[in-house]
Amino acid sequence: MMFLKHPAWLWLKKYDKDKLPLPDEGLQALFDEGTLFEQYAETLFPGAVKLGYKNGNEFSGTKYYALPELTKKEIEKGTEVILQGRFEADGLTSIFDILERVGHMTYDLYEIKSSTSVKPEHIFDLAFQTIVLEKAGLAVRNVYVLHVNNKYTRSGDIDPESISMKSEVTDEVRQSLDETRENISKAFEVLKKKEMPDISPRHLKQGGETLNEWLEIIQAIKGDLPRYSIYKLCSSNPETIAWLEDNGVELLDDIPLDCPLSEKQLRQVEAMKSGVQHIDAEEIRNFLNSLEYPLHFFDYETMAGVIPAFDGYRPYQQVPFQYSLHILDKPHRHGSLENTRDKSGQAGDNLIHKEYLHTENNDPVPSLLEHMQNDFSGSGTVISWYMSFEKSRNTEMGKMHPKYEKFLSGLNERMVDLMTPFAKGWFVDKDFFGKSSIKLVLPTLLPEFSYKELNISNGGQAQRVWMQTVLKGMNPDKKQQIMDDLKKYCGLDTYAMYAIFKYLTEKV
Repeated sequence: MMFLKHPAWLWLKKYDKDKLPLPDEGLQALFDEGTLFEQYAETLFPGAVKLGYKNGNEFSGTKYYALPELTKKEIEKGTEVILQGRFEADGLTSIFDILERVGHMTYDLYEIKSSTSVKPEHIFDLAFQTIVLEKAGLAVRNVYVLHVNNKYTRSGDIDPESISMKSEVTDEVRQSLDETRENISKAFEVLKKKEMPDISPRHLKQGGETLNEWLEIIQAIKGDLPRYSIYKLCSSNPETIAWLEDNGVELLDDIPLDCPLSEKQLRQVEAMKSGVQHIDAEEIRNFLNSLEYPLHFFDYETMAGVIPAFDGYRPYQQVPFQYSLHILDKPHRHGSLENTRDKSGQAGDNLIHKEYLHTENNDPVPSLLEHMQNDFSGSGTVISWYMSFEKSRNTEMGKMHPKYEKFLSGLNERMVDLMTPFAKGWFVDKDFFGKSSIKLVLPTLLPEFSYKELNISNGGQAQRVWMQTVLKGMNPDKKQQIMDDLKKYCGLDTYAMYAIFKYLTEKV
């Protein structure tokens, strides 16, 4: 699977694995979610023999190396279902999730995935497993992905049957076998090389998060990339990178305007070349003039997990446990932003701050909605950043709690997205890097405000830390500090919106 991402990924894993970053806390949390779902999926096969290669969550080399022999013994015994066995054949090895006997040396193969659907990479994974199993002398009849049913709603104890979905992918896997055999040959060729293959991102099979992950690896090998490297081109893909490299372009500033660029990429490159902010004052002025006072700058923090924590929720449903609300009752005073803060750092008399953070291990939504209804005034624009997220949460909570539905739908009708001027290209700065995330916009426009100084600095971290502390009871001695850190983070999100709003107002 590493080879399919990038040939050099496999080479590094084999010969220089210290260059590959260890999973960070966010990625480890995803792995843990997968393990959690796996435990429920495996109960669908009562009486199965589980082999495995871990002691608890720790990798055990002894168990791993013993696995092929243990697996072979279970096959010879005619064991009906084997979990987490391993085969070796012709220099290949593969660990499977579930092998179900359907005849003499004939089996159905299952892969457990904590995603909510079958993904293309699952097919190649299972094609590789099928090849190894058949080389080892087994016949594979049908192939399945056991994944999460995101329509399942919890009511009492988790029902493993209902939270799982079985999707047959036999035909897709069979159609991928030849391509997979070819890729296996190519992978062996890579491993024969004494030198690392070309590490350019042009060899990636996809962009997005995989590109970001690979750039970390490139930096571990080559040192820091130039701040304005072509690899920082927004929404980039391997084809665009290949074009730029083939034309000898290394920096964003040097990208020719006849390069095949999207509209968003073109805006980014033009901003780099000009070195000045592009501001469409008329569009921004019209946008600001559409806002009605009092202004409510609003943001949720949410929890989500593959296994719903409380009744009434679905897998991966984003459930608000915290909000921050800054209210500006009338047009702000002129002058610096510091004028709107008192000596304690809190909002001054022109800006009111309200917040709620749930701290108990129970459904946070009823208490959160009660506080929200008290904190919002009945009129005025509600301002969020990427408002579709907040609106979706309001719609979901309104359906679950009908007495608040009118209030929540009213908020949605009043909501405006402060990201709009940046997403639509009415305001462009080279240091946004073609994006419109508040984490890039805020420090570019107002460098005195920074998330970097906070103990909690992004939404994913806030979600993980709250779930660990409140739902799992971890870090009890640090709970108060963590709750304070969560308030600071969410509070900065809404204060940042106010600060950016004020900045835009003064600009136009």
